[in-house]
Amino acid sequence: MLDDIALFVHVAQAKSLAGAGAALDLPAATVTRRLKRLEERLGLQLMHRSARKFALTAEGEAYYRAFAELVQQAELTARNLSSDLHQLSGPLVVAAPTNISVGPIQPMWSDFMRAYPGIRLDLRLSNFNIDLWEQRIDLALRIGPQNDERLFQKKIGTISTLLMAAPSYLERRGQPSTPDELDQHDIIAIRTIPSWRLSHLRSGAAAELHLAGDVIVDDISLVRQFAEDGFGICLLGVTEAAKSLKAGRLVPVMPDWRGQQRDIYAVWPTGRLLSARAKCLRDFMQEHLLEQRIFQGEIPEAE
Repeated sequence: MLDDIALFVHVAQAKSLAGAGAALDLPAATVTRRLKRLEERLGLQLMHRSARKFALTAEGEAYYRAFAELVQQAELTARNLSSDLHQLSGPLVVAAPTNISVGPIQPMWSDFMRAYPGIRLDLRLSNFNIDLWEQRIDLALRIGPQNDERLFQKKIGTISTLLMAAPSYLERRGQPSTPDELDQHDIIAIRTIPSWRLSHLRSGAAAELHLAGDVIVDDISLVRQFAEDGFGICLLGVTEAAKSLKAGRLVPVMPDWRGQQRDIYAVWPTGRLLSARAKCLRDFMQEHLLEQRIFQGEIPEAE
């Protein structure tokens, strides 16, 4: 009905069904049919029309005065929003995990801001998933698939996870050879990951371990640091420990056993048009991660 009201306003302003139809790129028959439908819904005659004469009725005049300005403002807002939607400038609100954002992908944010200086990046970092609707997030970076029907998601990368420890720890305590032997070792655990699910690369055997953890923390960077300091074995994504693995400060433990692969997703709310700015960042993130082998599941080797 709102579209029919807007059509009526345009007809009243053009003082002609044919003129309004031409301006809106609508056939005259469509204009006539929709105006008749509006009058039937209202139970009012809004205009006198004939081949030679057009005039609003008293009810039509009142109806026009009531809606003319509203229609004009609505159409102006729609044009402005459409223009804004296609501009590579303006605000872009993005949510992402803290650890990966200030660590392995930090250069990506800098590269994006240099490439698109007109986009004002509002980066909301948290290691916990925030509500994209409540926070009015345009685009989010998430680890793992999202079980939320309100979200669109696109896989843009993959992170391998493996057991690792400092050489000093392994020299002191020895290298375990099976998952069951991990019970005899010091474990550095992440509070949000209560169990370790491991799989064997060649045999496909699986193991799920519920380890108490000799050290339990919330922050991945602290897990890595404690492991480097020789306090035990940890399970980390290689992106979080790439520099440590390359430098030899950490080494793989039971390298044939891997943790669950962590897929990286670009996520955005359903029912909301993805702006050109958000599409630009989504594609930029995907291209950046494709160029980084550790975001394609590769394990970095010691140099």
